[in-house]
Amino acid sequence: MIHPKTELKFISNEVGYGVVATEFMPAGTITWALDDLDREFTPTKLKKMNPLYQNILETYCYRNKKGNFVLCWDYGRYVNHSFKSNCISTAYDFEIAIRDIQPGEELTDDYGYLNVSEPFKGIDEGTRRKTVYPDDLLNHYQIWDKQLIKNFPDILRVEQPLKSLIAQKLWNDITAIAEGKKEMKSIKENHFPR
Repeated sequence: MIHPKTELKFISNEVGYGVVATEFMPAGTITWALDDLDREFTPTKLKKMNPLYQNILETYCYRNKKGNFVLCWDYGRYVNHSFKSNCISTAYDFEIAIRDIQPGEELTDDYGYLNVSEPFKGIDEGTRRKTVYPDDLLNHYQIWDKQLIKNFPDILRVEQPLKSLIAQKLWNDITAIAEGKKEMKSIKENHFPR
């Protein structure tokens, strides 16, 4: 489920629609969490589907560490790619803001940690990386882990409207990680080896 203080908005002809914050979201805010309404499709099931559905799923899904396609039921599926993303996925089936997000600002992910099936060129943002590759998690996880570790303590300091979607056992682990009592799992754990 995407953070409730967001809306779907037309961004540009090049990008299409995206998810925009309607209120200030401080760093450490859980911006998305996997929930019971999200759907998971195995590659076998996907191949048996009508090509129209296959195209939709390949466009709007991310692949989890099992290699299954996950379709967000809400407009979380419209979060766009950026090499300078303001949100990062964790190894715990939720994403956090890694910097403050202002009202009207688009929420973005780096698709490099979403197990893309094929490489694609991103919009030139003046970054060294210009293309997203299926193995980006293996090549960039250390950078993303550093950003996550830096912002994990903030998870406990800010309002979390999506906290009810996090199981108590996991929340206990998040607390221990944020307090430096437990090691954070690397985002690399999300990698789906082909």
